[in-house]
Amino acid sequence: MKKALALTLAAAMAATLLAGCGGGSGSSAAASTAGGDSASAEASGVPSYASLKVGEDYTDLKADLKLISHRTDLIADGTFDNYVAEFQKMYPGINIKYEGITDYVGDMTTRLTSNDWGDICMIPTTIPLTELGDYFQVLCQLDEIKDEYNFADNRAFGQDVYGIPSTGNAQGIVYNKAVFEAAGITELPKTPDEFLADLQLIKDKTDAIPLYTNFAAGWTMTAWDAYISGGATGDSDWMNITMPQTKDPFADRGDGTGPYAVYKILYDAVSMGLTEEDPTTTDWEGCKPMINNGEIGCMVLGSWAIVQMQAAGDNADDIAYMPFPISVNGTQYASAGADYCFGVNKNISDDNKIASMLYIKWMSESSNFAYDQGGVPVLKSQEYPETLKAFDGIALVADAQAPAEIADLQPNVNQESELSLNADQTHVQRVVEAAINGDESYDDIIADWNEAWNAAVDEYAPAK
Repeated sequence: MKKALALTLAAAMAATLLAGCGGGSGSSAAASTAGGDSASAEASGVPSYASLKVGEDYTDLKADLKLISHRTDLIADGTFDNYVAEFQKMYPGINIKYEGITDYVGDMTTRLTSNDWGDICMIPTTIPLTELGDYFQVLCQLDEIKDEYNFADNRAFGQDVYGIPSTGNAQGIVYNKAVFEAAGITELPKTPDEFLADLQLIKDKTDAIPLYTNFAAGWTMTAWDAYISGGATGDSDWMNITMPQTKDPFADRGDGTGPYAVYKILYDAVSMGLTEEDPTTTDWEGCKPMINNGEIGCMVLGSWAIVQMQAAGDNADDIAYMPFPISVNGTQYASAGADYCFGVNKNISDDNKIASMLYIKWMSESSNFAYDQGGVPVLKSQEYPETLKAFDGIALVADAQAPAEIADLQPNVNQESELSLNADQTHVQRVVEAAINGDESYDDIIADWNEAWNAAVDEYAPAK
């Protein structure tokens, strides 16, 4: 699995141009740099993230930091406090206060317009790569970390790295092994038809809800967008390079692959009665003990959800994770990418920038956070969690970043089409509503999406 991921990520990053980075205005702590490119460090006043040696550099630094996170659960249960306490054994003068936001993307995107929002945040995916420099500090140059870090270019523009992954997600399905066994399912599904057949077995042979949609929570429905790229196409260029230049990207490919096949699984499952009876009554917090106790067969969520489902009851060993059921030319792929990336406010003091980078580097390299959360590790040398065992031998495909000259094409087309893939749940909820009400067919929805996307491509894509 490590080999497959490394090869795919290397291919995705190979075309990226590399150069220097830095930034800042100078401070007492920043006057002493920690190795790296001394010339750029002296000019900027802030050392490169890559050059920092956690536990050795700036151990007497004093700073009060505010970190804004989407992980309200880990704030509420004190998990992040435990990480901070460990970090402070090396840096007792650096105080870190977490603030959680439930509607993270919407609220944080707005708050970034204020320069004093805090010191560290998880960079909202709504911020185009071309605009990262308006809000965030350049942390290092890509070639300083690309050989050691998975997803190093996720929040980089051209030469400059603005964000460090907090963990990585493999995109699959969290499921209850005991429910699958009770239904007589002996092999994990590899195609949409096999998956729907398995859901029918769960309905026929158990009392569990086969597929829980999490419709009411809203944001959970955007998870489906994560499966239309490499996992459904086997192509790392699809999402950010090919799709925003392609007409009718949602069209039926006729072979059970591509975006069409992904959303059709949802439509078919709902129309066949293989989901909860009333999607408007779903409960995000309530679904966690339900799947743990065997009341739910599976849910379509990123690998970040595994640990939450395991911790929600006494049956952690029953919670497992499987690849999304699509195969391309007989090969099963899985989309993989960074979860939210840590970003540092470009408008704070140099002392706070350095303190922020030290904490981010410790979280990424030394805290074991990614492993604890069941995610793909940040460092390529780190161990994969047992929860991703089913992905052994599966080709993990990371979305390649678009070249700098078309870096804003995907967000422009995505926004102009009003689909807002990976950011807004409305289009996915529409699939569920149509399957329930029968007021429009799945192909009607696809035709509407293609029309909107094609108009956006005409508006923004370069002439061919």
